[in-house]
Amino acid sequence: MRLDFVSDVACPWCAIGLASLERARAALGDDAAGIELHFQPFELNPDMGPQGVDADHYLKAKYRLGDDELVANRARLAQRGAEVGFTFGTRSHVWNTFDAHRLLHWAGQQSPGAQLTVKRHLLRAYHRDGLNPASRDVLLAAAAAAGLDAQAAAAVIDDPARCAGEVRAAQAQWQQAGIHSVPALVIDSRTLVQGGQPPEVFERALRERLAAGAD
Repeated sequence: MRLDFVSDVACPWCAIGLASLERARAALGDDAAGIELHFQPFELNPDMGPQGVDADHYLKAKYRLGDDELVANRARLAQRGAEVGFTFGTRSHVWNTFDAHRLLHWAGQQSPGAQLTVKRHLLRAYHRDGLNPASRDVLLAAAAAAGLDAQAAAAVIDDPARCAGEVRAAQAQWQQAGIHSVPALVIDSRTLVQGGQPPEVFERALRERLAAGAD
């Protein structure tokens, strides 16, 4: 079974969705052995400059939120994250994530496991630790956490053209397929699960697809 998880490092619901999906996979036990997880790129803020913007101002303007609504939304995210084992910290800035997607694409070429580790690291770096996921140091640390070759990873990070065309093509492909919000889980190119769902929703979808494949 192939899982394509369309997401952005800057998306808090993507962090929740991935943590939920991982719990769902664990609940499958031995049935999860043949499942391959691949991360696909989606940019929430494709036009954002490298310097980023203040998170409070940006989120309030983009979603037309008042101060109380922003606080309530963050409290809800923190609660949902805690339910699936993901810790949210203070995110004071919003950043461009294209370089993170380039590294993720390259990591996926090395192995799905390496790509998963890089994704986990970048989500924690931004949403838990408040770090810039486009920072060279953060990207190198993500590659190191995945056991990837440091020199090769640095060569990708330092060359803006590396994997850029592939990332843009993948983004266009998934948008043309109808993915316009994230997270979105596509199972075997047939089943779509949208949003940061609870683990049981992902588990049910995975079991249904496994049963269909066995028929």
